[in-house]
Amino acid sequence: MAKVKKIVKTIKIDADKCNGCRSCEIACSAFHSTPKYSNNNPARSRIQIITQRAKDIFMPVLAGEYTPAECAGRDIYIIDGKEYEDCGFCRASCPSRDIFKEPDSGLPLKCDMCESDPPREKPMCVEWCLNDVLKYEEHEEEVEEEVKLDDVELGLKSMVDKFGIEKVIDTVARMSQKG
Repeated sequence: MAKVKKIVKTIKIDADKCNGCRSCEIACSAFHSTPKYSNNNPARSRIQIITQRAKDIFMPVLAGEYTPAECAGRDIYIIDGKEYEDCGFCRASCPSRDIFKEPDSGLPLKCDMCESDPPREKPMCVEWCLNDVLKYEEHEEEVEEEVKLDDVELGLKSMVDKFGIEKVIDTVARMSQKG
């Protein structure tokens, strides 16, 4: 694969500052509603606060890639006296949990840095974070060019994995007759 220079956008997370207010989830959910800002459902947010209130733990996690298999990791990490499970750091939408899945369809969600037209200066979660937990950064990196599935292909693959090819084909056929 050829190497190309690319602007890499990241959100740096300082979990020690997070108090679990969830304003990042609300802003993300509203931005991604259809039409924009028409409703708010934090289950549709591309950032989730993994919370263990009894232990005063709040871990912001951004949605990453879809994975069809659940991991084998069940380790516990201790950071500054607080215990965290592997799943608390995981960004994947996977079969073992409902996080980062669209609640109605089960399709995986992924952080898109709130890209829009016109372009935003920074993602909504960063803009609305009340405690400076989230910091938006851009830097140039040399990366290998890769072929990615588009959103439709990824969504269909997710539906086939969940319901099977026959059910998806039947549903698409039925929908095409209605339209």
